[in-house]
Amino acid sequence: MIKLIIVDDHAMVRSGLRMLLSSKEDIEVAAEASEGDEGIQAALEYRPDVVLMDLSMPHGKDGLTAASELKQQLPDVAILILTMHDDDEYLFRAIHAGASGYVLKNAPHEELLTAIRSVAKGDAYLYPTATKRLMNEYVDRLSRGESTDQYDTLSEREKEVLELAAKGYSNKEIAEQLIISVKTVETHKSNVMEKLGLKSRPELIKFAMKKGLLQFE
Repeated sequence: MIKLIIVDDHAMVRSGLRMLLSSKEDIEVAAEASEGDEGIQAALEYRPDVVLMDLSMPHGKDGLTAASELKQQLPDVAILILTMHDDDEYLFRAIHAGASGYVLKNAPHEELLTAIRSVAKGDAYLYPTATKRLMNEYVDRLSRGESTDQYDTLSEREKEVLELAAKGYSNKEIAEQLIISVKTVETHKSNVMEKLGLKSRPELIKFAMKKGLLQFE
């Protein structure tokens, strides 16, 4: 059973989505929210597998901000963006915010259901034309000689946490060095593992070695 939360500022949209999704045997709509902060609180309370998130919610926190904050607090939740914006800028910003998928509101119901089931099991989902645009962007970057290294997707803080973790420092020691909380360190480590596709500490150390990060003073 896929536990899901709907976050959209339009009550009629939420009602229609609940009706559609609740009719499926493998999907449970646990809660609804009308803006980003409500969505985050609902996710923290119900711990869903998937959060179905609108982008434009003018009366509260927008979907991109909420998605980014939610991934910091619940790294394992899959965020599926459901929006009317068929726009490259929104698409890339959603992916950068940690979204696992991006679907247009005018898509057929079956596409939405496929997207939900895909992100729930850990896969990514983009609508077909978006996938093509991403591939074109990748090819363009290669042709311009720009980096496509996953390491470059990490923030500066995440790179610092990666290096210290690979060197064997504990979460508490990393927190003391970077003057952040242990919980923040744990969140950064989780984001690093997810972005780099790593499953274990040995894999993290191996990656750090390949990047030349294990230079001890």
